[in-house]
Amino acid sequence: MSNLPHPEDFRKADYPIERLFIRRWSPRAMSGEPLTEEELLRVFEAARWAPSTYNEQEWRFLYARRDTPHWPLFFDLLIEANQVWCQRAAVLGVVLARMTFTRNGKPNPVHLYDTGSAWENLALQATAMGLVSHGMAGFDFEKVRTVLRVPDEFAVAAMFALGRPGDPNDLPPELRERETLTGRRPVRESICEGPFQF
Repeated sequence: MSNLPHPEDFRKADYPIERLFIRRWSPRAMSGEPLTEEELLRVFEAARWAPSTYNEQEWRFLYARRDTPHWPLFFDLLIEANQVWCQRAAVLGVVLARMTFTRNGKPNPVHLYDTGSAWENLALQATAMGLVSHGMAGFDFEKVRTVLRVPDEFAVAAMFALGRPGDPNDLPPELRERETLTGRRPVRESICEGPFQF
C-alpha cells in the first residue's frame, strides 16, 4: 500500500477548479507492480484526444514495460539519478513530436505545444486512475535518437515513468526528502492583460 501524501491535504486552489488538477503531481515512489494492457491503453487513449493544429496529432510515444527485452534500452537512456527511482516504474516512455506538417512538409512551429497537450492528457488520465506519472528531462536526448531509431523529422521532447504508487520509504534518503507536494505561485503572477509587464 502506498504511503504517498494525498495532494488535496496539502494543496488548495485560489479559484474553483476540477479536483483532478490538484491531485496530479509527480512522485518518484512507485511499487514496481506491472500495469495491465488495458490500463496502458487507457492513458494513451487520453493522450490521443489532445487538441492539435490541423489535427496533426504530432505526438508519438515509444515505451517499454519493465521485465521485457525493451526495458534495458529505455532504462539506459536515463541519467543515473533518475535510474535510482525509475527502476520501480512499470513503464518508461519517450515523447516525440513531429516537427513538420504531414499535409505539406512545412515546419510546424507549435509541434512541442501540441505534444505537451497530449502529455498532459496522459498525466491527468493516469491521475484519475490512481497511477503515478512523472515526466523527465534527465536523459540522453541524442542517445534516444540513435538507440530508438528516431527519424530526423521528430523532436525528442521528454521521457516519462508510469506506474502504481509506492512507498516513499523505499527511496534513498535524498529522494525521500524531495517526495513532497509543491504549490504554485498565485495565478495573477503568471497572467497579464495586454503587453508584457512581468
